Amino acid sequence: MDCADTPQMLAGCLAGDEYAIERLIQTYQAGVFRLALSVLDDPLEANEAAQDTFIAALGALGHYQDKSTFKAWLYTIALNVSRSRLRKRKTAERLKNTLQALFKVQAQKTPTAEDAVIQNEKEAAVWQALETLGEKHRLPVVLRYFHDLSTAEIAEIMQISEGTVFSRLHTARERLRVEIKKQAGFSGD
Repeated sequence: MDCADTPQMLAGCLAGDEYAIERLIQTYQAGVFRLALSVLDDPLEANEAAQDTFIAALGALGHYQDKSTFKAWLYTIALNVSRSRLRKRKTAERLKNTLQALFKVQAQKTPTAEDAVIQNEKEAAVWQALETLGEKHRLPVVLRYFHDLSTAEIAEIMQISEGTVFSRLHTARERLRVEIKKQAGFSGD
């Protein structure tokens, strides 16, 4: 249920009244944060998601309709923002795991401080190697492993055939493997 003065706050927000915006955020901030935290299970990321929620809601406020309560509308935005962040996190983890598997970089179960430093150096080397690729090879890797797009979606976005996407991904992986070996000081295959 919305609080009694929500309609006045919304009118003020639409008029650009900074005080109304501040009151609106203060009124709903704790609930939005708790919702984001329940999805993300990370207080820092939940705080960022809450901020993103209010930015998105204030930007779309002109499209809000009284078909549902403002709170329900705002919580829908918060849920979508949180789920999007969760997908991005999982996609980033998937990219990291995929690249680690590509280069046979295995994380240890209980890393020591030294292991963590070594792991960070390996990850930095992978990202540095990724940056050495030209755009036509880097883009398919980023779209596939970071944005979790299918080869068909990548082909559509890049306006190339799926076969070309497969070819570029294969070439990119090989070039990344060579670059990682070069960075590590290994010669040969």
